[in-house]
Amino acid sequence: MSLKDDLQGIIPEEKLALMPGHFSIVGEIAIASLPPDLDDYKDDVARAIISRHKYLKTVLNKASKVQGCGRVARFEVLAGDSTVTTHTEFGHIYRLDLAQVFFNSRLSFERRRVALKSKPGEVVLIPFCGVGPFAVPIAAAGATVVAIEKNSEACLWLAENARLNGVEDRIFIINGDALHVTGMIKQQFDRIIIPAPYGMDHVLEAMTPLAKAGGMLHFYTFKKRNQIEGLIEKYGNMGLKVEFYRPCGNVAPGVNRWAFDLSKC
Repeated sequence: MSLKDDLQGIIPEEKLALMPGHFSIVGEIAIASLPPDLDDYKDDVARAIISRHKYLKTVLNKASKVQGCGRVARFEVLAGDSTVTTHTEFGHIYRLDLAQVFFNSRLSFERRRVALKSKPGEVVLIPFCGVGPFAVPIAAAGATVVAIEKNSEACLWLAENARLNGVEDRIFIINGDALHVTGMIKQQFDRIIIPAPYGMDHVLEAMTPLAKAGGMLHFYTFKKRNQIEGLIEKYGNMGLKVEFYRPCGNVAPGVNRWAFDLSKC
């Protein structure tokens, strides 16, 4: 049985065919992206989601794409009364307000994969760090993390999450534009994790000089599969060896988010 099955007889068949095949869950909040043609059935969808997942307290409808300097989407509350939630991921706790910050629960495996590669004593740089889903587990692994985030609200949540997870002494937060701040950083890092926003591939060139020789860069970009071979060649010309790459989420027809593990020659 699926959510569509639950709505059989409630939403007309021609409208039900427009229902998205999935929705995201962040803590106790479900996030749907309903097309305008389903506006008359939003309450029905919200009731069906909460009926199926009893632990959920809020259902949001994504009313806009991520936008602005803070990379925040606009949401319409369909059920519940709060956009603040507590999300648990591989034993770590994250408090956040989805009305104030960006958070992608679908990258949990990728964050776990990279955290397992980090070693105690490493010094790690994370631009676009958000509320800390990359920073916290890496600090918990024994690394020292320099976390850069432009959204001041996200920085406040990151500070709280560092405290909640007992790693506040190993995460140093910089509230600023990653491209501007990195120009003032003089040290080099063992590992750099770059969950770059859409259309910001140029940030890799700015970060590469900050990696030590033999250091690792974990870079995330949005591309079609037929672009990958050209990217591998480009990274080689930048002095970066592709050790591993994988798609980690479809974001548009034919377009995926790709993860690249790059070692600096």
